Amino acid sequence: MDENMNASPPPPEEQPQPEAAQAAPETPPAASGELSKDAKMWGMLCHLSALAGFIGIPFGNILGPLILWLIKKDEMAFVDNQGKEALNFQISIVIYGLVIIPTICFPPLLILLALGIAITNIVFIVMASIAANKGQAYQYPCCIRFIK
Repeated sequence: MDENMNASPPPPEEQPQPEAAQAAPETPPAASGELSKDAKMWGMLCHLSALAGFIGIPFGNILGPLILWLIKKDEMAFVDNQGKEALNFQISIVIYGLVIIPTICFPPLLILLALGIAITNIVFIVMASIAANKGQAYQYPCCIRFIK
């Protein structure tokens, strides 16, 4: 009987916690593979909308991803991520285009560099669109990350 009186309750850290308190941390949708078809489609459209710059819309390569990103960024985390990627890459492309302007003194070089930037832009847009449609988060190479 004396043994029971001397025994103290276990310290609080040794007491079992309720199940709700031990829940696993949430994983982002892209990591858990739980992306909806809508999220994949909107992520792909964020990349493809950059092609608007090639059909004559001034700054369409920036406006397309910007508009889609602003509309859907709060609804879907995947679209938020891919919209920022597409927007950052298109802003980088515009900067690269501005950097080659001094070569106007040598038109063949200007044409070659401008074609190189345009082809690179199209290829990376297509690659990013395919990846986003598969539910894979795509990161553009040679991209300055303005929006984080």
